Amino acid sequence: MTKKINIVLENIPFLRHDQYNFIKYQLSNIVHARLTSKDEEVINTVKLIAMDKIFSILPNLNENQQMLLSRIVNIEEQNQVDSFLTELKTYVIPFRSTSEKALSKLFPKVKKFKGPDLNTIDFRDISYIGWYDIRSERKFLVTEHNGKLIGFQGTFMKSIKGICSICNRYEDVGLFMANVKTGKETYTNRGNYICADSHKCNQNLTTLDKLHYLIELLSN
Repeated sequence: MTKKINIVLENIPFLRHDQYNFIKYQLSNIVHARLTSKDEEVINTVKLIAMDKIFSILPNLNENQQMLLSRIVNIEEQNQVDSFLTELKTYVIPFRSTSEKALSKLFPKVKKFKGPDLNTIDFRDISYIGWYDIRSERKFLVTEHNGKLIGFQGTFMKSIKGICSICNRYEDVGLFMANVKTGKETYTNRGNYICADSHKCNQNLTTLDKLHYLIELLSN
């Protein structure tokens, strides 16, 4: 009985999606070091730096979780990375389960609301839901904030290659502008440049800092 309980506990998800991406990025650095250097000391240093960075963003790991992530020091090749990431994916906390009806309630003023096809989304692969509705010519963003789902809609003008204000990567971006209430009867437009492809943006995310900053900008 005790053994069964331990197995269940060990399989409890403990990684956010952005943290999984961060680990994935560190693993790519290790493989790159192996491909470009024959110096074992250099390679081991890269591994130790990667481990230090990973543990710095995950300060509250239990012993089993530490042991799991410590296996990174044994990784040498891309096929080992792929295998490890497949296993690690089972420990990713999925984005909050939702439905089109629940999403529509976040946008009560939108007539003929049309959300994304939720059946095509792996909720372990995202930190937010983003889509563009061509009929209304509006872009929608939904994420979790303070324990609940929160949504924003705005105009979106795709125009340039630039740095996304959510994932901080150089991508095809557009200016997202939402009409934000700033007083009892006053509104102002606020926003920033974000990825046109929200799926790619989610894959780029290695921290939620800039996403949270955008949420604060659009909420106040």
